Amino acid sequence: MTDSIGKTEVATLGGGCFWCLEAVYDDLQGVSAVESGYCNGRVINPTYRQVCEGDTGHAEVVRVSFDTAVISFREILEVFFVIHDPTTLDRQGNDAGTQYRSGIYCHSDAQKTVAAEMIAELTAQKVFRDPIVTEVVAAQTFYVAEDYHQEYFAHNSAQPYCQFVVAPKLAKFRQKFASRVKC
Repeated sequence: MTDSIGKTEVATLGGGCFWCLEAVYDDLQGVSAVESGYCNGRVINPTYRQVCEGDTGHAEVVRVSFDTAVISFREILEVFFVIHDPTTLDRQGNDAGTQYRSGIYCHSDAQKTVAAEMIAELTAQKVFRDPIVTEVVAAQTFYVAEDYHQEYFAHNSAQPYCQFVVAPKLAKFRQKFASRVKC
């Protein structure tokens, strides 16, 4: 916990398909909202199709609003580094392309410092066999993804991609962070 009063802070994270990240962060104590979207690209108001073509420069991300009295930015990142592979450049599993890159899109110098410290610690501890390639850069313009992407797993959990990709990440989160799962 960062303080007793708390405030709402925003974290913007890219770790492959935003459906996976959204499902996990929706289930995390202290998180008040999660929006799937696109950030740090060159096209104004990109569509999912444009982003998937890989020419816009955007990353698929989630914008996570959280209460700092309940959870810290560092704790948000602890979950982030468990639920995706930060060592694969522009890919998560079968999802390949620059839009699936691992990224922490910082909203403050403090977030950038925490992210850099955490990556240095994970590297020193050799948590991952390969080097971490997560980009840590300032958050630029964020565009909310189309409505059908919001709460995708909650509305489509029987869909094959959700069963084979999203559900295992959610299960891993729930096992590793059982005490942090919303009731």
